[in-house]
Amino acid sequence: MAYESIQLDEDIQIQDIYTIHYFEYRSDFHFAGERHNFWEFQCVDKGEAEVVTDDGPHYLSRGQVIFHEPNEFHTLTASGSTAPNIIVVSFASDSPCMDFFRKRILTLSSSERNIMGLLIAEARRCIASPLDDPYLEKMKKRQDCMFGSQQLILLYLKQLLISIIRRHTVPQLSVHIEQIGVNPPSETYNKIIFYLEEHVQESLTIDDICHDNLIGRSQLQKLFREQHQCGVIEFFSRMKIEFSKQLIRECQMNFTQISDFLGYSSIHYFSRQFKKITGMTPSEYAFSIKSRSERKH
Repeated sequence: MAYESIQLDEDIQIQDIYTIHYFEYRSDFHFAGERHNFWEFQCVDKGEAEVVTDDGPHYLSRGQVIFHEPNEFHTLTASGSTAPNIIVVSFASDSPCMDFFRKRILTLSSSERNIMGLLIAEARRCIASPLDDPYLEKMKKRQDCMFGSQQLILLYLKQLLISIIRRHTVPQLSVHIEQIGVNPPSETYNKIIFYLEEHVQESLTIDDICHDNLIGRSQLQKLFREQHQCGVIEFFSRMKIEFSKQLIRECQMNFTQISDFLGYSSIHYFSRQFKKITGMTPSEYAFSIKSRSERKH
């Protein structure tokens, strides 16, 4: 047989990476602004921020990202009472599809936040310069950079950009399965989801959630039953287990450390909750992930 190869196109190409930063700003931080001839995005991971561009001021809350096209002026100011955490990534790309991001402020999906987390984690393995210096103009690579880290950074960045474009241009991909419900998610719902994510390391009660979010108990339960067919505490338990699965995959903590990190009273209770929700013990889950990653295809 005479096999013939096909050439696969790359819709997004990244020529250079300039910065990958994760800043934990002071609540009074202000960056006077700059212009540069490459792309940049700023993503709020915690708190709120004000960004001023050539078009005027823009206010970002947790989970939102703003893109700056080449030579667009932009500043950054912490706003609100909470010191914000901001991710800044700048890169050169001359791909035509980057036009999609001009003048865009977007809210990342759950999967896109995960990709962003993987990108930052890989940068920590690859970049010797501190990621929390907002004035750093040139990053330095580690001499002992882990195999594949540089390539993974590029792949994660491309995957993030592709995911965002697809989600906003392909109708059937714009609906998140985890958010399907009788009614579309409300601002109150989104606020509570962010609250739960920020307190995932704690043991919350319904009273805690109601008090901190100024919502009645029955309204809260109704909201989550409409969106997820379960109560808010059961949803929070699932969220904690999903987070624990991510930590297991990262292989940076053992099960006892993960249990403590997520606020479980004991490793035994954590294991019971894990098996109740996933159908596997943490050890079984870890083995299943390992076996899949080593499986030859």
